[in-house]
Amino acid sequence: MKGFKAGVVVLACALASIDIAAAQQADQGCSSENSPGMTQTLHCDGGITIVAENGAHYTLHRGRQGRVDAVELDGKALLVEVPPKSGGNMFQVITPQAIAAVRGTKWAVDVNGDKSSVFVVHGQVGVTRRSGSRGVTLRAGEGVDVEPGNPLAVKRWAPARASALLARLGQ
Repeated sequence: MKGFKAGVVVLACALASIDIAAAQQADQGCSSENSPGMTQTLHCDGGITIVAENGAHYTLHRGRQGRVDAVELDGKALLVEVPPKSGGNMFQVITPQAIAAVRGTKWAVDVNGDKSSVFVVHGQVGVTRRSGSRGVTLRAGEGVDVEPGNPLAVKRWAPARASALLARLGQ
């Protein structure tokens, strides 16, 4: 009986956290849908689409115009698509190790322990360390691993690596 009660408490906490996440998304101007493959897709004001891997830990941030302009990612992966726009701030994905900023592109960010990886599907993404050191620019098919003690080295990702990350995101 204790195990059953504990299971009910865990389930109730999980459902409450889903409601809190959904409320945050609605408050941030985003609608949410669960996708096949256990991903969650957010459609936000301004045409921004965010696909979160099941279990991804992230927080949406709103800019001065009241729209989502950044996501802080602490674990797992996100796929972000931001339409081109004139002027304004760049959209950012902030991880413990890096900041990836863009206008008008589609890219994936993966956080695994002390490493953040950024991969560009199309467009361009600027990547810097959180410390603000000199950054790199990625183009379609390129990625970078950001981890302590290693330089930011832009590499063309092998199709198998890119496909594995995108598959986790339902792509």
